[in-house]
Parts: sequence; C-alpha cells; structure tokens
Amino acid sequence: MLDTAAQTAGARQGSPLRRPAGATMVRGGVIIALLLLTLLALPELLSLYYIDAMIQVAVYAVVAAGLVVLVGWVGLYSLGQAAVLAIGAWVTARLLFATAQPYPVVLLEAGLITMAAGTLIGLPALRMRGLYLALITLMLAGGITVVLATTNFPNGGHGFLGYNAAAVHIPAIRRPAIAATDPAYFRYAVVVAILMFLLVYVHIRTRPGRAWAAIRQSEPAALAAGINTTWYKLWAFALASFVTGVAGGVMAGGNQYLYSINFAPQDSITLLAVVLMGGAYSLWGAVVAALLLQLLPALLHNWGVSADWLTILFGLGVLQVLTTAPRGLADQVPRDIARLGRLLRRAVSRPATRESEPS
Repeated sequence: MLDTAAQTAGARQGSPLRRPAGATMVRGGVIIALLLLTLLALPELLSLYYIDAMIQVAVYAVVAAGLVVLVGWVGLYSLGQAAVLAIGAWVTARLLFATAQPYPVVLLEAGLITMAAGTLIGLPALRMRGLYLALITLMLAGGITVVLATTNFPNGGHGFLGYNAAAVHIPAIRRPAIAATDPAYFRYAVVVAILMFLLVYVHIRTRPGRAWAAIRQSEPAALAAGINTTWYKLWAFALASFVTGVAGGVMAGGNQYLYSINFAPQDSITLLAVVLMGGAYSLWGAVVAALLLQLLPALLHNWGVSADWLTILFGLGVLQVLTTAPRGLADQVPRDIARLGRLLRRAVSRPATRESEPS
C-alpha cells in the first residue's frame, strides 16, 4: 500500500520514478565529470577568494539538501535551518578545542548532537503545517540565535562553553591534517558534501522517500495507507538536522573563526527562498540554491556591486518560480534549453527542406 501511494504521489508531482537506462548512464557520466572537474580542476583555476566562496557553496548545498527533504518531499516549511547550522558549528568548535579527536569523528558527533536538537525543534511539525510551522520554527531559530549571541562561540577557553572573554589571541579552529590549506580543505568539503548528498539520495529513493511523498500529497490518505506519519516526519527532521549539523562542522573549519552575526535568523528566510528558486524537488536544486546564495554575492562583491541587490533579485525570483516554474530552475532551465535546441534544429532544417524541393 505504501508503494502504491508513493507511485500516485510521484505521478501527481510529475517526476517519473524510473528513467530509461541510456538516460541514467548519461546522467551518471555527467555527474562524475562535474565532480572530477570540481575536485581536480577548480582548486587549481580559482583564486583563494573564490575557493573560500566555493567552500561556503559546499556547506550550503548540504543545508539546502536538508531543506529539499523537508519542503520538497514532506511539505514541511521550516525557517530554522540557520539556527541548526549554528548548533552544528558550535558543537564542532567546542569538540575541536576540547579534544584531539580526528576531524571526521568530530563531524559525526556534531551531526548526531545537532540531529537530536533539530528533532526537538521539529516536534511542532507533529501538529502544525504551512505558515504556522514556518512561524514556530522561525521563532525557535531566533531564540537559539539569541542564546548563542549571549554565550558566544567557543574560542579555546575552559568550561562547558569554552569561551574566554579575556583572550587576546584567539586560536583558529583546527582543520584536518590532510586539508590544512584552502584548496585542500575545499576538496575535503566537497567530499563531505558528496557523502551527505548520497545519504539524502538513499533516503528519498527508498521506503522513507516513498512515505514522505505520500505524506506531502495527503496526510489523511497516508494514514489510511498505514503510514506512521509521526515517525516519518520526525525522521525527516532528524535527517535534515544531521546533514545540516555536519555542514556546520565543515563551516567551522572553513571559517576558522565563528561569530553569532554569521547566523542571523533572517538567513533562514533567504535560504528557503533560494531553495524554492533552485528547485525544492531535486538535489540539483540544492546545488543551484547554494550557488545563488554564496557564489553570486562573491561575484557581485568582486565586481564592485552591492550584494544587497540580491534581496530584490531573490524576491522576484521566488515570484517568477512560483508562477511559471514551480519545480525551480534546476528543472526549468534544462527544459528551456532543450526547447530552444528543438526550435533551432527546426529553423535549420526548414531551409534545407525547401532547397531540396523540385522547382
């Protein structure tokens, strides 16, 4: 019954559950080529300024992937992901200063601790949806941000908080030994992002993903089909919080110095907007959202243009996507390119057909 409900939900969303074998091979080849280009070529071609920006792209791609699960697959609009990211960064910084554990172990611990905290934030989702859930998670995010601003981020001090207000020289958050430089850390961040994307992909392509799709289409129908909606909603929040916590750990090593100003509550609103623009129903949409959120401001700053204009641009982009391309740029742009290619082929073939006709 779960598979039948999921197939109906997938058909309504317009996304096929199966692809032709040739298309799947081409898609896999393109993905592998892009990953090799990103890991091998980009660190050699980009300046340190853009490498730092691309580290943030890798971080926010993972955060956006968590939102894809919540928004695109379950239909839960959360505005608290910036606070969840801050929790992951705080836990990672504290563990790195307090212990000598390997960096991957610290990332795993940060993800698990953040998963527990994020699941608590997601408890209102058991009773609320839509605007009410968005407002509740935004208020919780604001409260967490105020707490972090009051306690400050760890800077190598003693005690539970690890903050030393009298510190003159603040030590940098350590990085893995194999990723001490910015180009090496960029590769490290991309590898972690790939692992998180694979984790999300496995979930959305197996039983949890089918249950989430059924819940998104109709929660009463999902209940009638025997789906434990409470369990699967909490599962979605736990998964989104885990990958966001790991992303916060990567962000801590990338920035090396953390401040509460980096995690403003309004960032969650902007993040949701760019996820809707990029495409909330596809992991490619998460990548597009991260590029819009982090690379585009870096480009504008380098060109001498204020990044504040992006607020207007994102507002217009969300309006355009909601009215003409509900599946986001990740789905609409390839369709438009394919449509343009067909028009060009027709335009080229028409003169050739006319010339071949007898006079």
